[in-house]
Amino acid sequence: MVDNLINDYSDNENLVKEFETKKKQIMEERERLRGICNPVLTVLDRDDVKEVMESMTRDREGNTKMLEYLEQKSEFKMEMLDSLYKYAKFLYECGNYLATSTYLEFYRILIPQDDPNYLNALYGKLASEILMQSWDHARDDLNRLRAYIDSDPFESELELLQHRAWFLHWSLYVYFNYPKEETKLSNYFLNQQPYLNTIQVLCPHLLRYLAVAVVTSKNKQKISMKDLIKVIDVERYNYQDPVTEFLSCLYIDFDFDAAQTKLRECDSVLINDFFLTHCLDDFRESSRLLIFEMFCRIHQCISLEMLANRLNMGNAEAERWIVNLIRNYRIEGAKIDSQSGQVVMSARPISIHEQVMENTKRMTIRSQQIALQLEKSKN
Repeated sequence: MVDNLINDYSDNENLVKEFETKKKQIMEERERLRGICNPVLTVLDRDDVKEVMESMTRDREGNTKMLEYLEQKSEFKMEMLDSLYKYAKFLYECGNYLATSTYLEFYRILIPQDDPNYLNALYGKLASEILMQSWDHARDDLNRLRAYIDSDPFESELELLQHRAWFLHWSLYVYFNYPKEETKLSNYFLNQQPYLNTIQVLCPHLLRYLAVAVVTSKNKQKISMKDLIKVIDVERYNYQDPVTEFLSCLYIDFDFDAAQTKLRECDSVLINDFFLTHCLDDFRESSRLLIFEMFCRIHQCISLEMLANRLNMGNAEAERWIVNLIRNYRIEGAKIDSQSGQVVMSARPISIHEQVMENTKRMTIRSQQIALQLEKSKN
């Protein structure tokens, strides 16, 4: 990283000298830390140790068994792990994320979960995988981090709430870069009550990302959309942006003109959002589908000419677009009457199975809320 600064400011001799001095200090510190870590690095680089460590990765008692193996087969001591942690942290600050990830994985496996640096190692490993854009490993690390946070090893409710908020923010890197992971984002953000409470209390701005994930998701969109709209309605006086306002106008106020205005504003928001810029096309298409569905559901019968005007299309182009929507998204109850030039939306009865599933889901959420209240009353 210092080399980049030297190249960027090559025309400034004073800064170049300062950066070269800094580089020399960094190199000396790296050699010093590596010299301290050499014994443990030598042990961990052995093929037999790598094989045993790989086999014990998923074992709950893996760290204990691994330590016993290392102490029996080598001169390994627990004190060596502190130097390994410091060396990994130093390498992270130098931008060597591959080595950082490798050493922190060894460190995580070998230390117990009650170690003060265990959580730091989880965050460091996750950050390294994200910076390398290794999304498979980052997803595994994110799941590990969530499991640790959910075990609630913290001293206060506030600390637990803060770590849940940090987890939600870190998860954006993974869920919006890993293929088809937006559904899991909506699951954690919307369907896990502790995390939904965290969003409402500490970080309501995450509703934007939840909304985009639900709108662009093709799986279980209708069920998730109902729950999302309830949350947006509750939080609309606390947080609003064009994305949440678009859904409010469409599903709460039923103001289609305002919804179209907000949808145009969403373009600017998504283009300038680090996590959402690649979702723009999917969001546009899915949002138009939502407008079409809601408009037809309310009016039941609408002329193609009126719809074409609202979509800024010609009549023939609008008809082709609607036909493709009905075919690709399987919009139930929608059909086109070409003779009268109308789109007809017939009501679809809710099946017994859907009613049972919806009621079961409500009972599950309610049971979780009661369990949390009982736990708080005990404390």
